[in-house]
Amino acid sequence: MVMTSHSAATAANPVLRVAPASPAAAAAYFGASLAFHADVSDVAAALAADGDPGFVVLDSRSTASWDQGHIPGAVHLPTALLPEQAAVLLDPAVPVVTYCWGPGCDGATRAALALAQLGFHVKEMLGGFEYWVREGFAYETWEGGARRAADPLTAPVDAADCGC
Repeated sequence: MVMTSHSAATAANPVLRVAPASPAAAAAYFGASLAFHADVSDVAAALAADGDPGFVVLDSRSTASWDQGHIPGAVHLPTALLPEQAAVLLDPAVPVVTYCWGPGCDGATRAALALAQLGFHVKEMLGGFEYWVREGFAYETWEGGARRAADPLTAPVDAADCGC
């Protein structure tokens, strides 16, 4: 096999060592990803808008974690209690957006799986509570409301949104 300069460069390039998916496959994958995930900024914008956002936010962490900080208006339902309490606390006609601590925790994924298995429409909020706080959105603790300045590595400091 004769290698062209393009194929030699591609073979040496770790990004392109595995070729990108076809545009159709990429569209299917990324479209599916958006069906399963929401980001912190979009959740915050929907909750801040006037009226019903059309979904409920569910914090799947422990009570101690909830007390340390949670999204205002979120429903607190630890993952272990979902099978017994989801039907009591949640309306199956209303989509649920789950969150846990952050990107290093898959608790929101486990909660989303449990809810889907119970028949709920569900999305996972990427970034979890960590990115909610890091992006400068208000949160509540057992002591009351709190808010931190936006982390310039996670959110624009002087703009309403990141433009994406």
